[in-house]
Amino acid sequence: MNACEITAAVTALANIISQQLDENEAALLSAVFVQLGDTLATIAAQKAVCDQISDRSCS
Repeated sequence: MNACEITAAVTALANIISQQLDENEAALLSAVFVQLGDTLATIAAQKAVCDQISDRSCS
């Protein structure tokens, strides 16, 4: 999948999900996915830093 296909798929999925949820449920699900994305980004950044530091142990 290229970037345009991914964004189109995500948009379609968001539209499908939003039709099944009320406003509060959609807001909660959105917050959960934001936290998930932020946590994944933090983990990836931490791994990248550890990969650059060869004389220290990161876990």
